[in-house]
Amino acid sequence: MASARQELLELLSLKSFRLGDFKLSSGGSSDYYIDCRATTLDARGAQLTGRVFFDQIQSQGWNAQALGGLTMGADPIVVAVAVISGKLNGFLVRKSDKQHGTGQRIEGFRTKRSHVVIVDDVCTTGASTIQAIEAAREFGFEVAGVMCLVERLEANGRRAVERAAAGAKFISIFTSDDVRQEHLRQKNPTQLTSKI
Repeated sequence: MASARQELLELLSLKSFRLGDFKLSSGGSSDYYIDCRATTLDARGAQLTGRVFFDQIQSQGWNAQALGGLTMGADPIVVAVAVISGKLNGFLVRKSDKQHGTGQRIEGFRTKRSHVVIVDDVCTTGASTIQAIEAAREFGFEVAGVMCLVERLEANGRRAVERAAAGAKFISIFTSDDVRQEHLRQKNPTQLTSKI
């Protein structure tokens, strides 16, 4: 029986990974694209995402009260972990201050000085993760840790996130290489196993 982590990797490679020519939001181009929402919004994918993230948060001993990230990539991760954990609250970070109502940038959990984990679906340059870290600190949260589902291993994203995290550990559940390798294994299992 596959572990939750392995099953999540298999789902990501099947539902979220595509080879081809793609323009990235960072302005660069790539021979692959990862749309994690195809997995994190899938019923089974959401369960697995919640389980894998929550297990990792517990193993780090971060003792967080909540987790959140920049809308929209972080949204399904936040909900999945909150539901699976039954104890971690969620918050969402708007890309800019709301221009109506209460004008809040942070929605959901809002207890200042709480320890929180910042999450994201894909980290390339780290820009969206960094925005979430900065908004969380500006609000008054203490960032205990930072996590992403897939790290693209490009454009010094890890270094930028670690610098912004200022001492909070940054963990990626998978790298883009992990997902690519699994995608290729699923497409041609005998070819890959014969090379090992």
